[in-house]
Amino acid sequence: MMADGILNILSTLTYIFIFTLGLGLAGVIILFFVDITQKQDAVRRNYPVIGRFRHLFSSLGEFFRQYFFAMDREEMPFNRAEREWVLRAAKGKGNTIAFGSTKNLDPAGTPIFVNCPFPTLERDAAETATCVIGPNCEKPYEAHSLFNVSAMSFGALSVPAVRALSHGAKTAGCWMNTGEGGLSPYHLEGGCDIVFQIGTAKYGVRNEDGSLNDDKLKEIADHEQVRMFEIKLSQGAKPGKGGILPGEKVTDTISKVRGIPAGQASISPNRHPEINSVEDMLDFINHVRNVTGKPTGIKAVVGAYGWLEQLCQEIHRRGIESAPDFFTLDGGDGGTGAAPMPLMDNVGLQLDESLPMLSDIFHKYGLRQRIRIIAAGKRVTPIDVAWALCAGADFVNSARGFMFSLGCIQAMKCNKNTCPTGITTHDPRLQRGLDPSDKKVKVANYCKNLVHEVEVIAHSCGVDEPRQLGRKHVRIVQADGKSVPLDELYPRPEAIDPVSSST
Repeated sequence: MMADGILNILSTLTYIFIFTLGLGLAGVIILFFVDITQKQDAVRRNYPVIGRFRHLFSSLGEFFRQYFFAMDREEMPFNRAEREWVLRAAKGKGNTIAFGSTKNLDPAGTPIFVNCPFPTLERDAAETATCVIGPNCEKPYEAHSLFNVSAMSFGALSVPAVRALSHGAKTAGCWMNTGEGGLSPYHLEGGCDIVFQIGTAKYGVRNEDGSLNDDKLKEIADHEQVRMFEIKLSQGAKPGKGGILPGEKVTDTISKVRGIPAGQASISPNRHPEINSVEDMLDFINHVRNVTGKPTGIKAVVGAYGWLEQLCQEIHRRGIESAPDFFTLDGGDGGTGAAPMPLMDNVGLQLDESLPMLSDIFHKYGLRQRIRIIAAGKRVTPIDVAWALCAGADFVNSARGFMFSLGCIQAMKCNKNTCPTGITTHDPRLQRGLDPSDKKVKVANYCKNLVHEVEVIAHSCGVDEPRQLGRKHVRIVQADGKSVPLDELYPRPEAIDPVSSST
């Protein structure tokens, strides 16, 4: 009986195997005829069935390069060493390394910080100085944190991600920029300071025709947490192109917050229709500031820069109160959820060039202390932040650094609603993997540990706190392998007569 039972099982398994084999063969035959008759893909037409593996291997190539083949310092836009630093900082683990650096210090452009023979003792270290933004406003902002959450809009980010950032920013004591997608309850939930960004589509503060609605603007300003307003002219990842939010990401909640139809792709204008000149820009800035009573500035990536001189000259003509309270300078290598590749790759100056230039132009016109500079664009490690402070920034914003602290694995799926970590998707199944109660701690840890290590760099250079860092504290490696002090590469221009008050 037992032998018969075994034979029956083997017989059944044989039939199943033959059926499966036949089913597979039938599938191959069907795919063969599909491939050989279709005309869209030449490889599949010439090599039916086998040609399909090309697409499979191309899709998996990104995965294998990231995890198996790329060296620690090779990947773009962020390499494994940078991502691992953020991960350890977010987890609160020690960020020391052993044996020796794996970073190649020879390429031109590499910053080398100038250590002092008598570094600052820990007992003499000072807290980072508070920086006042908008001193002439009805409600100036006393900003304590030099490192903050950059603009990432609700819609591009998921609800759990915004929640975690809001709570984490509150714990870390830094601000959070809403991005152009409007102010949601999830931004306010954590109690952090908020910078409300007004994008070209005026999401959250718009009329049906896309123009600015002063009543909605005042309603946003009535939130005590909303400390400043940022008018976005352009961003590094897509200069001259408005925001792009695919229709599958425009849920009912996002539709309500932004004031747009649900389920339809949201494409912002490529600039503010109201702003056609630096005169219009100052008018718009002052209008927003008068309505809100709070500091108001602009965000832009710099390419052409003659308009910056014109802006300063117009401020001189009108009076110092007319100046923007801050200028958020994005680098041409900034990131976003979706952008055309030509704009992402080759349009807009990188911060290495544009930040010293912007700071010098403001210095030349006596506006350097009036207009605070916020540097953004690929600033994720202490080296990036310390260099920006040396070059002329008062603050540094980071988007992708905080995304890494949330668990981003650089899957490059931000524009497809299939983010595997739940950060940039509105698929409930994928969002489930992001627990705000866990991630908020990592967001705060990342911010605090980064600032701490910037302080370590500052102390090594012999200053008491990071905002005392200047161009003399960093050298830049040149093509011949020698380094040159940043203050020699970018000497401060001679200042013209300081701008006066209009009153």
